[in-house]
Amino acid sequence: MHTDVVTDVLIVGSGPAGASAALALSTYGVRNMVVTRYASLADTPRAHITNQRTMEVLRDLGVEQEALAKATPQHLMGNTTFCTSLAGEELGRVRSWGNEPLVQAAHELASPTVMCDIPQHLMEPVLVDAAVARGTVFRYSTVYKSFTQDADGVTVTVEDRVRGDEYTIRAKYLIGADGGRSQVAEDAGLPMGGQMGVAGSINIVFDADLSKYTAHRPSTLYWVLAPGATVGGIGAGLVRCVRPWTEWLIVWGYDVTAGTPDLTTEYAESVVRQLLGDDEIPVTVKSSSAWTVNEMYAETYSNGRVFCAGDAVHRHPPSNGLGSNTSIQDSYNLAWKLKLVLDGTAGPRLLDTYTAERAPVGRQIVTRANKSIGETAPIFEALDGLTPQTPEQLWANIAARKQATEAAEKQRARLRDAIAHKVYEFNAHGVDLNQRYSAESSTAVVPDGTPDPGFARDPELYHQPSSRPGAKLPHAWITSGTRTVSTLDTVGKGRFTLLTGIGGEGWLRAAQARALDIATVVIGPGQEYEDPYGDWARLSEVSDSGALLVRPDGYVAFRYRSAAEDAEELLGQALRRILGRD
Repeated sequence: MHTDVVTDVLIVGSGPAGASAALALSTYGVRNMVVTRYASLADTPRAHITNQRTMEVLRDLGVEQEALAKATPQHLMGNTTFCTSLAGEELGRVRSWGNEPLVQAAHELASPTVMCDIPQHLMEPVLVDAAVARGTVFRYSTVYKSFTQDADGVTVTVEDRVRGDEYTIRAKYLIGADGGRSQVAEDAGLPMGGQMGVAGSINIVFDADLSKYTAHRPSTLYWVLAPGATVGGIGAGLVRCVRPWTEWLIVWGYDVTAGTPDLTTEYAESVVRQLLGDDEIPVTVKSSSAWTVNEMYAETYSNGRVFCAGDAVHRHPPSNGLGSNTSIQDSYNLAWKLKLVLDGTAGPRLLDTYTAERAPVGRQIVTRANKSIGETAPIFEALDGLTPQTPEQLWANIAARKQATEAAEKQRARLRDAIAHKVYEFNAHGVDLNQRYSAESSTAVVPDGTPDPGFARDPELYHQPSSRPGAKLPHAWITSGTRTVSTLDTVGKGRFTLLTGIGGEGWLRAAQARALDIATVVIGPGQEYEDPYGDWARLSEVSDSGALLVRPDGYVAFRYRSAAEDAEELLGQALRRILGRD
């Protein structure tokens, strides 16, 4: 064995977490390498829902338009349908993924970006191609074996599957982004809560032209309530659109205690036919695979110089479409911190804030995704479909809802209510955007002495913008000359940014006096940026002479509501805390 590779950051895994970590690090000028055991990027659709916060990350990293070009657009995602089969009876729909008019308005108010559906096998090349173009060294067919770490770095042993030999890679930091069975997380001894393998699911990828069943009710998801659909899995049979309206993925449950079924082509086709309800339409099964529903999360995301991200530290079903989004956001949170520590701007303590900020998010999304599975049961209950019975009895219960009786009217109302409650899975705008980091646990957030007002509305359903330290900078459209830009477009790019207005000259001098590269943004009449709609004045929650210091990831780190004679000292104290230099 020989050591012939040296890098600053080694990333194990090329999925959404690993690929986005590489992209961010290369964008920031940090030397990095990715190793993946596979000979190619993802070859199946897997994760797909891409929410506004993730699109904001891709926007800052310069690949938003590339992702949109490969995605199914938002307006084709949102007629989530519940039916007995695609060709069978429709039981109801939910306007989803921001397509309900009031929710759509909330989406437009919340962000300059739009959510979309970009399957993982299309997303990964966008991230990896850009990362490699910016300097990432990428090695396929390279298996992570083990690591040892010391005060100065991490030595990682890998196996080249092409040559069949082992060698070591020396890095200053290691990121384990190696998925739900992460060997890096296990070797790092990261403590986990929850459990694996709580239910069984099967993915079946197939081609079929289903336009006649789907084009009039365009959606990403079609939920099938059929006999056996409550067994294991995610609570019902699911027909998912990969590409309108010819590429599809079915998710079907199995009894995990009975073992994985034999995934023959005949078995896969029988499941496809049951959920489609059409025995004549041509179908080509491309692949099938089994997986388990997990409810597990890491309590800490790092051990020394080893950090984990993505499914390595939060493992959950695909409900709510949170998996790849949270993975990409993990890496985005970590990358700028690694950059500042590696170039000596920040002390190592800054890296402790990664767990402090992201572990609560991971725990929340694991809980939410599994709760969403449970929220499918009331739909079956409305049809008396959870008690053991013959298929004929379920069909009779479904047919009974059409009768002109008081009992049937109550059944129809129960079914409508049960389907409507699925907004907590399909329109959870607050889950997507309300992630806030606590100054009590993270030193990269500076408390401003104000009490936390909490949320005025359901924080899972409704986004509530705030400039409070630990919140994401609110989006508002402002202008610069003839350009209209988002406030989010003025921050990021790997730098801290100070936003102020007329009367904030003291804050500008304070920012310019720092050795740290801090971009400055002045918003007001006659300034570089103007606020013609008045939206920023309403959302900023500070006076014109106040200041917001925004981190490279778009989160507010420090807030002061007015001018201050000691602005330089206040900003200096804040930065020393954030950068781990106090």
